[in-house]
Amino acid sequence: MGNTLLSSGNKYLKRYDKKFYKSSSWLSKRKEILDRDNNECQMCKEKRRYSAAQVVHHILHYQDYPELALTDSNLISLCGVCHNIVHPEKIERMKNKNQKNRIVNEERW
Repeated sequence: MGNTLLSSGNKYLKRYDKKFYKSSSWLSKRKEILDRDNNECQMCKEKRRYSAAQVVHHILHYQDYPELALTDSNLISLCGVCHNIVHPEKIERMKNKNQKNRIVNEERW
């Protein structure tokens, strides 16, 4: 029973996430943070490298701290590679999804 509630909650949260990330308040804040960080990946910059930022990342994750969703000090501009580094679980999910969707054809002509 607990798993059902958890699943339902996760589905609701995912729907809410989609709405949030399409909201005008998020899109405006995202642009503001990218401008603040000069459209540069801040993790790369710490390593004295340059990469264009494509993602605005919540340092304390949005799902855990929705009250910090639009707080400047909780947002950082990252490139795609660095964002994948701070979210290794997303890479695992993509790998698992790709393995499930693969069609295996044993027949060889």
